[in-house]
Amino acid sequence: MIDANRFFTWLPDDQRRIAIYWLPAFIAGMLAWMAFVTTGQTPLVRATGLALVIVGVTLTLRRLGAILAVTGGLALAFSPAFWSQTGGGDSIGTATTVVALIAASFAAVIVVQMSRRPYIALGLGASVFAMIFWSQIGTPRSLRLTGLLTAWLLFLLVDALFTSNPRPDEAQPAPIENQHTFGLLIILCVGTLNDPLFVLLAPAVIIGLWLSWTPLPRWFWAALSIITLIGIRGIIVTYIDPAWWTISATEAERMGIAAPYILADGWRVGARWVNLMEVIIHQFTLVGAALSILGLARLARWYPVLGIVSMVAYGFYAIFGLVYFGADREVLLMPLFIIQIVWLTYAVYTFGQWLEKSLRSNVQRAHWLATSAYILLPAYLFLLVTRVT
Repeated sequence: MIDANRFFTWLPDDQRRIAIYWLPAFIAGMLAWMAFVTTGQTPLVRATGLALVIVGVTLTLRRLGAILAVTGGLALAFSPAFWSQTGGGDSIGTATTVVALIAASFAAVIVVQMSRRPYIALGLGASVFAMIFWSQIGTPRSLRLTGLLTAWLLFLLVDALFTSNPRPDEAQPAPIENQHTFGLLIILCVGTLNDPLFVLLAPAVIIGLWLSWTPLPRWFWAALSIITLIGIRGIIVTYIDPAWWTISATEAERMGIAAPYILADGWRVGARWVNLMEVIIHQFTLVGAALSILGLARLARWYPVLGIVSMVAYGFYAIFGLVYFGADREVLLMPLFIIQIVWLTYAVYTFGQWLEKSLRSNVQRAHWLATSAYILLPAYLFLLVTRVT
């Protein structure tokens, strides 16, 4: 094993621990960025935004180990739905990019100085970059911005729930901090303004905050309620058309109709369930989909609140996947795939723990058996998407 401490001997102890914790996320982001730019032929700024998604997902998985976190992040990066966002496109002005990066860095530095929580600062910096990027050159319902904000919202939510609802043998429960609560509120607001579909994550955020047992002011809940109502209205205006609402989903499925609207009885059509499962399996293979179910079961066993919250978020997007008939459905379901990669990585982690108990004479081998098998997934997905493109 490589000792990361020797690369940061020039840093104080507390900063060295932070750097080591961050390192896998930056490695995963850089590897994904290089793949997006070279193989994916993606413009630099767009590739950077996509790489920031991978950084956020990798940080979310960091508790499970550095290699598993990097592998999970790259598996998402090379999944067909995520990879479909790469490729050529309009470039943006250098001035806009520089201004956005400076503002994001400034916001991150302020949070570091005030809170000493740099990974929260990184998420805030990414959010500021996203807001400026969107306001200057972006368009409403930006799918890439949705992916970026989803990754960092889930990171904040997972980090908050690990703090407030840890396992009894890990730590004592503690109230979540302001960086979590306000970060979740800001990201949910920006995401909902960009695409009202982002509000499907609101129930998970509300349940997570409620189960964190952290006292929050009434105005916070009022603001969260207003954002939720705005998102619901936006879904009605954007994704529901009276002309399509009452059309038979069975007929639409049989005729292969692809319309960017919700059909009321889509969830009642068996073929829609089969098709949704095929889409999920297509992202991470049949073995990966099966392992993600195991990961959810184990996560709900050891971290019940986190299991409930992730199931709620996943369930709302799954329902949308059943009733939405647009051709862009696969990309709109990106939050669902991000949640699934968390479950999948946790399944591999628990499998490694089981091997560790079974192979007491060689613990190191147990970890590598599980990890090496998982590394095959992003490698296979990368070959798959590059062969298709």
